[in-house]
Amino acid sequence: MVIASLTTFVAAAAIIGVIGYRVFRSEGRVERLPDAAAALPPGSRVLSSAIGESRVVLTVEVNGAIELLTFDLNTLKPVARARLAP
Repeated sequence: MVIASLTTFVAAAAIIGVIGYRVFRSEGRVERLPDAAAALPPGSRVLSSAIGESRVVLTVEVNGAIELLTFDLNTLKPVARARLAP
């Protein structure tokens, strides 16, 4: 019973030690996200959005026409624009 108790104590101490190490060693390494805003055409209405392959695709209705606007996920800079014909 003493061996089982010591083994449990050593295992718990190791886990607490690893958690403490990770918490205290990660100070000052927080990455700031870039401030970015995506400009949409005036009078537009967002119908849906999708994220994948480091891209954001917005389905937007502009003056009755539907457009697909693609933005880079990290910078929100426009990558592509496609107008869907009715």
